[in-house]
Amino acid sequence: MKKRVGVLFGGRTVEHEVSVITGLQVMENMDKTKYEPVPIYIDKKGKWYTGEELKKFDTFKNKEFGNTKEIVITATHDDKNLYNHPNKIGMFSKKVLDSIDVIFPAMHGTNGEDGTIQGILELINVPYVGAGVMSSAVGMDKIIMKSVFKAEALPIVDHIWFYRKKWIKDRDTIIKDVEDKLEYPVFVKPANLGSSVGITKATDVDKLIDAIEVAIRYDRKILVENAVVNPREINCAVMGKDDELKASFCEEPLGWKDLLSYEDKYINSDVKGGKGQKRVIPAELSDKMTEDIQNFAKRAFNSLDCRGNARIDFLIDENDNIFVNEINTLPGSVAFYLWEPMGITFKDMITELIDIAEDAHGEKNDNMYSYDVDLFNKKANIGGVKK
Repeated sequence: MKKRVGVLFGGRTVEHEVSVITGLQVMENMDKTKYEPVPIYIDKKGKWYTGEELKKFDTFKNKEFGNTKEIVITATHDDKNLYNHPNKIGMFSKKVLDSIDVIFPAMHGTNGEDGTIQGILELINVPYVGAGVMSSAVGMDKIIMKSVFKAEALPIVDHIWFYRKKWIKDRDTIIKDVEDKLEYPVFVKPANLGSSVGITKATDVDKLIDAIEVAIRYDRKILVENAVVNPREINCAVMGKDDELKASFCEEPLGWKDLLSYEDKYINSDVKGGKGQKRVIPAELSDKMTEDIQNFAKRAFNSLDCRGNARIDFLIDENDNIFVNEINTLPGSVAFYLWEPMGITFKDMITELIDIAEDAHGEKNDNMYSYDVDLFNKKANIGGVKK
């Protein structure tokens, strides 16, 4: 019997459309001899839907969702059903619309890549692809992520961070801190967004103020870091779990200057996810530098206790110094394009990720989660509790 794989995509995030593309790609390329993809789409208001129409690009292009069903799930342990929404159900409607064996999250950004969805899936006790709660949350927060990388002696650029409230109350102190500890140009980033949303390069104090004013619209935590001058960006994916990891070919996106914008990544050239020509795989690097980057990528992956597949982005400066820029625990298009040149097809990659998810789930359920003891009767007096 085929396993029913719920592909979860969309969500309340500025990367909603990117997630829709990833979700459609995963469903299209899944091995249909083994799996039956079940679309689970979360719209921008946070409502959940399922239905065959959600497997089609035209449904989203034309915004025609009439044949879909609004659903709810419960956080009850081992309840893997998709229920008809109680406010939408008719007298003769089915209560349970579907049931799933595995979830494949194809979500990016807040409310999907940040551990929130993963927390729900942990409570349900369903196997799911990708990083767990902690790994997703830390990977999403650029400030915490850099703290972990620094503790693991991974090379990162100098940076500072602050809360939005502090900026509103005392911007002069923050500006002084930036200028004392960093050097222009700097990048200003919201701590918890991806796809370059809200990120601006600042070359002087006026541009710094403007950049921070943009970033605080998206997050309460702001990161300011030294910009690498005339950098090369190199990306490398890692797949596996625990110490059984493999690194992909390295990729070098071309045709950008300071920062790959949202449009660069997903609209203009399809640089990171599709069949555009503005990237080189494998990147033109020495064998030593390729090996160093792949090793750094594995260490970054392991430092956050990731599993499944993640893309780690690097910057190389003019003196060939390598810096770990960030990790993407659910990269756009699942970063399949980094594995295909190695002979790993998108279909085989999806199968391997599902296998890893089921292995992690089995290992989790080997743990003991309750301790059977009659504490209430054995302990006669419990301070502060009335009998």
